[in-house]
Amino acid sequence: MTNLLMLIPVALVLGLIGLAAFLWALKSGQFEDLDGAAHRILFEDDDPPPPSPSNTPAPKGQG
Repeated sequence: MTNLLMLIPVALVLGLIGLAAFLWALKSGQFEDLDGAAHRILFEDDDPPPPSPSNTPAPKGQG
């Protein structure tokens, strides 16, 4: 019985934390553009991304 008296408040606190996180995400606009990412993947970018320094080969003579 004492376990139940401890688990009920813990469950309520975790539920309130989850509700607060959901309301924060809703207020900050996380659910505004649900189809945008799905449509962006269908179109190619006009400019290729710049090469990263880790992918460029080292100059000859060094190494």
